[in-house]
Amino acid sequence: DPYYRFNDVMYRWIALDNWTYSRTFKTPFDFRKWQKVNLIFEGVDTVAQILINNITLGRTDNMFNRYSFDITSVIKEVNFVQVHFLSAVSYAAEQSRCHKVYRIPPACPPPVQKGECHANFIRKEQCSFSWDWGPSFPTQGIWKDVRIEAYNHYHLIYFSLTSFFVKSTQQWSLEIESIFDVVSSKPIAGLVTVNIPKLQTQQTFSVTLQPGEGSIVLLVNINKVRSSTVEAWWPNGHGKQTGYNMTTTFIMEGGYQIEKFSKAYFRTVELVQEPIPGSPGLSFYFRINGRPIFLKGSNWIPADSFQDRVTYDTLWLLLKSAADANMNALRVWGGGVYEQDEFYNICDEIGIMIWQDFMFACALYPTDQNYLESVRAEVSHQVRRLKSHPSIILWSGNNENEAAIASNWFSIPYADREVYIKDYVMLYVKNIREIVLTEDKSRPFIASSPTNGLESVKEGWLSQNPYDTHYGDTHFYDYSNDCWNWTVYPKTRFASEYGFQSWPSFSAIEKVSSTEDWSYTSNFSLHRQHHENGNDQMLQQIGHHFKLPQSTDPIKKFKDMIYLTQVMQAQCIKTETEFYRFSQSEIINGEGHTMGALYWQLNDIWQAPSWASLEYGGKWKLLHYFAQNFFAPLLPVAYEDKGVLYIYGVSDLHVDHKLTLRVVVHAWSSLEPVCTLAKDGVTVKAQSAIPIYKESINDLLERCRNCTRKSCVITFHLVQEDGLQSPTNHHFLSSLKDAVGLEKAWLSASVSQQDDVYIFVLQTTAIAPFVSLDVGSIKGRFSDNGFLMTEKKKVVVFYPWEPTSIEELEESLTLTSLVDV
Repeated sequence: DPYYRFNDVMYRWIALDNWTYSRTFKTPFDFRKWQKVNLIFEGVDTVAQILINNITLGRTDNMFNRYSFDITSVIKEVNFVQVHFLSAVSYAAEQSRCHKVYRIPPACPPPVQKGECHANFIRKEQCSFSWDWGPSFPTQGIWKDVRIEAYNHYHLIYFSLTSFFVKSTQQWSLEIESIFDVVSSKPIAGLVTVNIPKLQTQQTFSVTLQPGEGSIVLLVNINKVRSSTVEAWWPNGHGKQTGYNMTTTFIMEGGYQIEKFSKAYFRTVELVQEPIPGSPGLSFYFRINGRPIFLKGSNWIPADSFQDRVTYDTLWLLLKSAADANMNALRVWGGGVYEQDEFYNICDEIGIMIWQDFMFACALYPTDQNYLESVRAEVSHQVRRLKSHPSIILWSGNNENEAAIASNWFSIPYADREVYIKDYVMLYVKNIREIVLTEDKSRPFIASSPTNGLESVKEGWLSQNPYDTHYGDTHFYDYSNDCWNWTVYPKTRFASEYGFQSWPSFSAIEKVSSTEDWSYTSNFSLHRQHHENGNDQMLQQIGHHFKLPQSTDPIKKFKDMIYLTQVMQAQCIKTETEFYRFSQSEIINGEGHTMGALYWQLNDIWQAPSWASLEYGGKWKLLHYFAQNFFAPLLPVAYEDKGVLYIYGVSDLHVDHKLTLRVVVHAWSSLEPVCTLAKDGVTVKAQSAIPIYKESINDLLERCRNCTRKSCVITFHLVQEDGLQSPTNHHFLSSLKDAVGLEKAWLSASVSQQDDVYIFVLQTTAIAPFVSLDVGSIKGRFSDNGFLMTEKKKVVVFYPWEPTSIEELEESLTLTSLVDV
């Protein structure tokens, strides 16, 4: 396994070599009967020369492009096809050497990443040369489908549909674009019929196709009577993801017809950037079908260094886990790949909105003619391929490249800045943006993330401070300050990246390591950490609130460390996300109206410490269980300010609700609550965050006698008679390392089976913070995990992803709480 121990370094020679793929094949049809025969590569990774029967067809230099070669005159009954690859590493180095006029930084990744140099000189997955969460495996190969297509007359290459809502007529319409290759030397006429049975909509158009490659655009108006009953596509948690079956039939002269089956989705998206009363700057939020939506979610990275291992099941598991944690959005980050069709199909189906970056990240890029031509082909191919997906709500030009120039990451002398600014505008504005606007008028475009949006545009596409909280989105990382202190977080319009690291579970590490690796300070642990000082930063953050493991058994100590990193990460990101959620309806000192929280990052590319909430293989870390709660549609959130406890009611629901807020105070030393307060008739407003309770901590401690900050903890939830209920949230009054009265809890669980799920009945003898259930490498997830157990008994459900049994689960189960470490 390339992921085993130090194999990323051991196998480096593979990437430095040049490899050739070849085979012989028989043509399975009579090629003489066809006017045109093409050899199509949906994806070649990356630099290659392609030959058939020893005749060079052409070259490839872009992993994200689709290549079509005309083989009409060279195909035989038996053929020999070769793809000669050039090492991506040496190609990138050569391209960089040839760029003599000025340097294009960064030259190399930091040494801690153990990566390769000049990734910005090759149109290839940027993180395949290493990243701060991933290994360097610069692959060479045919990473997507390859096939032969033969046709007469004409052939359909791309087919896409986008929906629009015409306000003046209150009517939906669909724009259908078809791109053809017409072989015949004169125009071909014919009829196109579009049929959407469910909407009683059928339209026929007469069309003429010109010779060569060209497109036709058809506008279908949805039957007026039906337009009012069209079910729009909504994000997860806001409605259904309805799609309508649609058939498009092309009947052209020559009697050759094409039938295309697709799904039509109806949704609109606007990125709203408008003045806000009482606040300088502009808003930055998304309106879907006219409704403002708070984006809850994370950032997506490639699910594997070897893309062919990413199956439909891999994608389904990861994306379904996002939806199950109440997420409605993911950002496909610009250092990976434009994801496969299945990825976007699943997002369409389960209501995950996609913020789609173009594949440029944390670097400056060349803009010579060849490079720009390759990028232009890449962008128009990807936009044509992807624009039919309702899940994609935004195109974004790059990841952090505006910030890189503005904050001068690469120490560029002030005198040379202009050259790089000109390149920046040339690439993202004059090329990428131009193509996107031409190809797709149905969704917004921003040039970078983080950006100041319209303010960046006004400043010539490069703002002085892209991190300004009054405009656009922000990325925010802070590993030294105490993460429980909400005052360090930016009260931004939109938080598109923020995060903390943790280690994946022992069962994940075990698969790729050997016994001597199982300590927090082993060579292996250091080798897997690609972020400078990452392991120490985790220790430091844990140290703010928890005691470090003291066990004399080295393996137990390692497992305890893993557990604590996950507890720390979950609690940190909970605090930060709750801050963003409760900031959505208020302006404080000119800041606020936060309308998105996408933490970094959702998934992992291998087994290593990282910012992910889902480890490699899909297992949920504690953070992901916490996300299920902190992204809940209805949630009470607490914070302290100057000795006063505030509780906000946060809601994504579409109507106001009258509820009861229950605030329960527990002493660490007892399972019986010290005092309980029920506040009835609390109104939680639709799609907003408003204060619903305040009390000074001193009054609270007074009210609940026998309580001090160190001896008690607060839990609270919202409940309605008719069953509507929020998760139970908690607020710590002191660091847990200072908690008084915490006793060693004896945890036990009994397991039973009910249909295709398993029921775990947990019992405890004392209050237990951060109770973790782990069933090793048995695939599946729990209904809840990492919780504060304040009652004798709790029922947790296990949803298996593969067949298992009570015996297996009992044998694999480890129960851990904070007092066990």
